[in-house]
Amino acid sequence: MKEYDVNKVKNIAFAGHNGSGKTSLAEALLFKAGASDRLGKTADGTTICDYDPEEIKRKISIGTSLASFEYNDYKINILDTPGLFDFAAEMIEGIRAADTVMITVSAKSGVKVGARKAYDEAVKQGKSKMFVVTKIDDKDANFFNVLTELKTVFGPTVCPVVVPVISNGQIVEYVNLIEMKAYKYDGKGNPVETDMPTAEISEKFEYRIDGLVAAVSEAVAETSDELMEKFFEGEAFTQKELIDGIHAGMNKGIITPVVCTSAADLSGIDMLLKEIELLLPAPNEVYASEAYTPAKDVTEVPCDVDAPLSAYVFKTIADPFVGKMSMIKVMSGKLTSNTDVINAATGNTEKIGKLYTLCGKKQTEVSCAYAGDIVVASKIGANTGDTLCDSARIIQFVEMDFPKPCYSMAVKAKAQGDEAKISSSMQRLIEEDPTLTYVQDDNTKEQILSGLGEQHIEVAAAKLKSKFGVEVKLTVPKIAYKETIRKKVKVEGKHKKQSGGHGQYGHVWIEFEPCVSDTLIFEERVFGGAVPKNYFPAVQKGLEDSVKKGVLAGCPVVGLKAILVDGSYHPVDSSEMAFKTAASIAYKEGLKQADPVMLEPIGELKVTAPDDNTGDIMGELNKRRGRVLGMEPVSHGVTLIQAEVPVREMHDFAMYLRQTTRGLGSFTFEFVRYEQLPANLLTEVISAVNSEE
Repeated sequence: MKEYDVNKVKNIAFAGHNGSGKTSLAEALLFKAGASDRLGKTADGTTICDYDPEEIKRKISIGTSLASFEYNDYKINILDTPGLFDFAAEMIEGIRAADTVMITVSAKSGVKVGARKAYDEAVKQGKSKMFVVTKIDDKDANFFNVLTELKTVFGPTVCPVVVPVISNGQIVEYVNLIEMKAYKYDGKGNPVETDMPTAEISEKFEYRIDGLVAAVSEAVAETSDELMEKFFEGEAFTQKELIDGIHAGMNKGIITPVVCTSAADLSGIDMLLKEIELLLPAPNEVYASEAYTPAKDVTEVPCDVDAPLSAYVFKTIADPFVGKMSMIKVMSGKLTSNTDVINAATGNTEKIGKLYTLCGKKQTEVSCAYAGDIVVASKIGANTGDTLCDSARIIQFVEMDFPKPCYSMAVKAKAQGDEAKISSSMQRLIEEDPTLTYVQDDNTKEQILSGLGEQHIEVAAAKLKSKFGVEVKLTVPKIAYKETIRKKVKVEGKHKKQSGGHGQYGHVWIEFEPCVSDTLIFEERVFGGAVPKNYFPAVQKGLEDSVKKGVLAGCPVVGLKAILVDGSYHPVDSSEMAFKTAASIAYKEGLKQADPVMLEPIGELKVTAPDDNTGDIMGELNKRRGRVLGMEPVSHGVTLIQAEVPVREMHDFAMYLRQTTRGLGSFTFEFVRYEQLPANLLTEVISAVNSEE
């Protein structure tokens, strides 16, 4: 690829609900622009952007893919992001690198939760936005219903630019409201200019055209005082004024254009390419990015090719053959292959080797990338969120804010000896996906993989097998139950054994009582040398070994204080081992008498959900033995519910919340303390714990 001026680069993230046509739209644009010689289909697994084996198998996007192509002397970088909420990190990464977010909305199913989430993320990151109404050729499509819904949900910034003319339920032509021209398409997506629609062609459509043109003019008038004045004087805007006005309005976030396309028959794709060229802001037109200096001062970094280099690693790909591949947005200056840069996050020097642009999995080597462009570097040490910069100006861009993992499964190797391999492979996956965690549970000693949902975990396990050749088994994590006592007892422990030669003799009296402690508290109050001091450590060791298993279900015992009060010894037959055994005997007998109980872990739950769902959620928390502590509004129409819920009841809560709120709800859950397990669950839990052994 040739070198491109920053004004000639367009960075676009495709985002929206799963199944709304993002990947198909990217495919149609690539085909129409001549970047590919065939129109791939998601259903056939032949698209350029969905090239991962898991994506082809599941027929969904799992990772953000980069498709760079040239069109009319512009370089267009498309970032095709997944719509499934399990892969939300990918959408956040794609939007971070883009300057405009194209939000796809199906003309058939309308505005779904994925479109709202994409819009909210674009607003949060300060990106310009455009709606693309897809699948316009579907027999159940209704563009104008969707347009009305877009205005209702997203407000008055929504501005139609390309609309269909519908007669007898069929699209007869498309009208470009900027050009005020109408087009018909042949079956191959080639446009033919035709007459503007009349009332005879489509009932009341003339009125609609006037209304739509007025809506566009009103939106454009908001972008400057001069245009507002012209609008009030009743003068029509020129085509250039409309283009410049929408362009400026998008950049300010006050205009969100709406276009319509069909990726299947390529209708409207040529106009979308034209809008990309004319309406979308270039990287140097958007707001300057904020970064921190080493002194933690905030500084603005304009997209200037003559400034010192600064670049942001927005995504990492774990490739078992190539190694780690890092997607990089050049924020300022020029990134050149075979040079050294500073990683501001670590302070280390990074050797940049070869640089590539990607079109799906196809790599094209480039020598450098200028401010505003997106490239890929292989085998560098930087991780997602790191800043690469020139030693002349050390700065660090703000890291991305990812959702916290909320669904966990225990991971076991299917083949013996693969544990170390799993650990190293999982580390590579975590570098690729910041919403995955892999840790050992200190209590159960299980390896726990956590992510954003069931499919997220399944895909991670599938990648372990396909990329790194490690097969794992996923199981529901064990609950770290514990045991304690509720009353004070005094018991005897005697170990006496006679076998040829020396015998074994250890005799103790121990008081056991409840206390507040996670570990055993041991004291001795022996008078008159009934038990010699040199055997005290043996008694303590015997008890410490014993508290690892309780008498109910073999769970660790907490809240236990043991006081050695009496005993006896034999000058010849007593030994440390004998006293250790005697302490163990006293422990087992004492706990049985001391009213033992099971303890279960309790966590603090914070659920953010739409107001409409709060009643259902609180009812569900009651079913899950939760205690609602309070509610408070966090934003318009959204409430935060705080509760305490047993860990035992929370395994599938992520799926429940997603279904109930249609993906709009989120939660965090953190362990706070242990509480006594209700008596009616005791038998069930003991049985479950014993079956896990």
